[in-house]
Amino acid sequence: MVRIAGVNLPDKRVMFSLPRIYGVGQPLAKEVCLELKIDPMKKIGELSSDDISKIEKYINSRVKVEGELRREVQSNIKRLVEISSYRGSRHHHKLPARGQRTKTNARTKKGKVKTVGSGKRKLTKK
Repeated sequence: MVRIAGVNLPDKRVMFSLPRIYGVGQPLAKEVCLELKIDPMKKIGELSSDDISKIEKYINSRVKVEGELRREVQSNIKRLVEISSYRGSRHHHKLPARGQRTKTNARTKKGKVKTVGSGKRKLTKK
């Protein structure tokens, strides 16, 4: 396995392995391959150590990835919560922040369904 930016990349094609790094998507992976003249359909394990070091140097110098990017995203969210913006309050209450509906969807954000009441009414004796 090849390790780039602190991530063990699977032995797949370069085009599909690089997006495993947080902050690198397929467009950036394609750009890296074109810029460094590396065949995107070559497997990661088939690359020479020079190619791997070129990829690592390119990604580290031009793009924020992994821990640095995660810290920046978390600080942005924290700033929104601190200034009490609408988006910040949505993040604070663990609800969708970009205008999605929540009446029927948003289960991922809201969590497991919490039913209220038992569902059946208990009969009272007179």
